[in-house]
Order: sequence, then C-alpha cells, then structure tokens
Amino acid sequence: MRRLLALCSVLAGLAGAAGAQTLQQNNAVLFDQLQRVHHLTPQQMDAVRDIFAGNPIIGQGNPAVTRHPMTPAECAARIPGGPASYSNPRFERICGGPYMAPLYDPDTQRPEDATSCIDMFEFPDIPCTYPVVWVKAREAAEICAAEGKRICDAHEWEGACQGELDPPDYTFGVSVEAQRAIHNSRDAATARWSYGPAYQRGVCAADSSKTPGCNGGSFAGCGSNTYPTGSFPDCHSPLGVYDLNGNAAEHMNLPLAPSQMASAGSTTLGVTEMKGSWFIFDKFRAHPDWCRWRAPFWHGTQVMSTASHENYHLGFRCCKTLG
Repeated sequence: MRRLLALCSVLAGLAGAAGAQTLQQNNAVLFDQLQRVHHLTPQQMDAVRDIFAGNPIIGQGNPAVTRHPMTPAECAARIPGGPASYSNPRFERICGGPYMAPLYDPDTQRPEDATSCIDMFEFPDIPCTYPVVWVKAREAAEICAAEGKRICDAHEWEGACQGELDPPDYTFGVSVEAQRAIHNSRDAATARWSYGPAYQRGVCAADSSKTPGCNGGSFAGCGSNTYPTGSFPDCHSPLGVYDLNGNAAEHMNLPLAPSQMASAGSTTLGVTEMKGSWFIFDKFRAHPDWCRWRAPFWHGTQVMSTASHENYHLGFRCCKTLG
C-alpha cells in the first residue's frame, strides 16, 4: 500500500508540475509531495514552509532559466518497475520511514544492526523529483530537523557512498585544511565511486550543462539543470543510496570537535562540507569526487551560520539516528 501511495504521489506531482511556472508554484507541488510520501504532520509541514518562506530563492531552481535535461515522467519511464520499485520494505522497517537506507559495515553487520540511516535520494528524498537547491547549510539542518531527522556528518555520507560505514574519521584539534589533508592522504588508496572502483561517464546524473552565460553563481543567470533523483538506476552505492555522484552537490556537517558531531546528538554542529559532484561532471570534472574525498573549505562557515553558502547546484540529504 505504501508503495502504491508513493507512486500515486509522484504521478500527482508530475501532473501538478506540468502547469507550474513560478518558484512558488513549484514549491507548492513539492510541499504536497512531501506530505503525501513522507507522511509529515501539519506541524512538520508548517515548519518546512516557514523555512522556505525565509529564503526567497530556495527550491528546485529558478524556472526562468533552469532547463532540466530530463522530465520526471521520463525518469519514471526509464526505471524498471517505476519509481515505486525503489521502495524497500526491509529498509523502511529499520529506518521507520520511506526512502532511507541503513548505514552499517556489511563485513561485520546486518542492516538491522545500523544505528543510523541516510536518505536514499537528495531532498526531498522522493524518486523522480528534482533536488532542492539554493539552500543554506543552516536551512538544510533545520529542514532535516523539521522532518524528525538531522543533517549528516561527513563520515556518514562517505560511508554511504563507499558501501561501508566506518568509525568516525576526524583529526580533532587541527585546522579544517589540516584535517582534510590528513584524511585525504590516508584514504586515497581505497578511492572508489558509489557505483564502482573507477570513474565512469554515463552512469550518474552528470551529463547536463551549465546555463549559457552562467557567471558562476547568480540566481538570475544560472539554472539548476539537474536530473530527477533516481533517474540513473545504476548510480547507487552498495548500501542502496542514489545520486551520491552527480546531480546536486550536498551540504554535510564536518565536526572539528567531538561535541560537534550530529551523529552524537549535537545541535551546535561544526563547519560546512560540500560532498559529491554535480550535474556537469561528465563534461567537466571540476574537482575530485571519490567517495571519501573531502573538499577544500570552499565558501566555508559554521553549519548554523546565517551566512552559510547557497548556490544553483548545491542541495542536501538527511540522516536519522535510530533508537
């Protein structure tokens, strides 16, 4: 029944989106999908709407300039079994909600041993919908909290991509760049992508294009030319998490002290970490994007800063602590 409801929700969203022409109309369709698929309460929906209301450009891209390379209907048609086939009853029992995957080490654990889960898709975590972008890290953390989830720590995203959740891997007491250098030098030998041990073109949502004349970051000039989430069925990790490579880059929390780990219950949080690659990488690989690679401190702030970064190809996904 839940699979059927999820599919009906996506189809309803497709019908609504066909007539949507403004960011506000697109967001109204998005809110309807969120409530239908994730069964959010009226209070949770009010909280999400309030966060969106505080940022006039948050959404699935500026409709005036965005040119998506694939429609949600085309996405649904290319998935064997349709979007509802992404529903995983075992994962849903473990994680307590749809479209989440447990984080664990398959060498020593079962999915049922997981103590946390991660969204299978970029927010809104609904297959065949466009990722939400132009969102600040603070807003991402607040939206996750409104849903009863939380922002992910960097090592959780990395584990979801690598296919095994290792113990937290941070060097506390040093600068952001020093921590990054230590981590990257240690993990380069085991570099892999979500789908395999070598970079492959055509596997993920990475063959779109920048808007002509995009100057690098303006809402008016840069379209969020993303694909619908889950539109590349082979672009998933061994843990069943999709679009970690390609589509939208993603906000995560990089703790600089044990007291800043979201996975340990902190709401203070650390600094921003942008994970993954984005929708042009098959044409232009702007930086490394293997699973455990940690980026330079680009546009870096505290996660909860009101000045945290936002742009046309940067979104997020949520995690959830179990128990």
